Amino acid sequence: MSDAAARPKASATDAPAESTYPSLHGRRVFVTGGGSGIGAALVEAFARQGARVAFVDIEAGHSDALCERIAQTGLPRPWWRRCDVIDVPALQAAVRDAAAELGDFHVLVNNVGSDDRHALDEVTPEYWDRRVAINQRAAFFAVQAVVPGMRRLGAGSIVNIGSTGWHNKTPGYPVYSAAKASVNGMTRGLARELGADRIRINTVAPGWVMTQRQIELWLDEAGERELQRNQCLPDRLAPADVARMVLFLASDDARACTAQEFVVDAGWS
Repeated sequence: MSDAAARPKASATDAPAESTYPSLHGRRVFVTGGGSGIGAALVEAFARQGARVAFVDIEAGHSDALCERIAQTGLPRPWWRRCDVIDVPALQAAVRDAAAELGDFHVLVNNVGSDDRHALDEVTPEYWDRRVAINQRAAFFAVQAVVPGMRRLGAGSIVNIGSTGWHNKTPGYPVYSAAKASVNGMTRGLARELGADRIRINTVAPGWVMTQRQIELWLDEAGERELQRNQCLPDRLAPADVARMVLFLASDDARACTAQEFVVDAGWS
């Protein structure tokens, strides 16, 4: 048996302690889709850095439990609101209301997404519009909502969560692929305009991250073989792995990074 085959798979709790970024202490951070999965890892990671975090999510149970878990550690309870990001006025109102309570946001993480499977010949215009509204449109209008505050602050960092699915030509979700690919275009298309105000904007593209949803829906024996065949590193990706990259990009340590895509996929793509 090779050393790689003998090595145990890593889980979120196996990951090494995250770095501390002093510049994030006291910063105000807004996360879309922050109630579970990668989003919850982001909210918790920023809270541990001493940031004040606000988030929106459509699911109340997970979101309430997350806020309670963070508060029980002695950290400030995150601000959160139930919001379907398809409703742009509601999303932008949430940003305004959270900023009114916490202050203008230094950091925005456009995390919300939905990789529901669909076939080419089954997609209707209505389905297309809804997938794009979740996976791309919400990110643009969240940026629009936070940028005035970042300009008042004199700087900011926006991190858009993309996907390596379209890099890898993954079948089964062509509308999701199109929407997530366009996130890179939005990142690069806004970088120069925002850069004049020292607002940085980057994309983080995760590989197959083992959230509870992914494990329950897609991780079968065939999926395990696919991981072994395609990843260069043998360990499963955890939500915390994505959060670590986002923390770096949100911090002043990444002050010269903008208009870029940072891939976190264990070498798959």
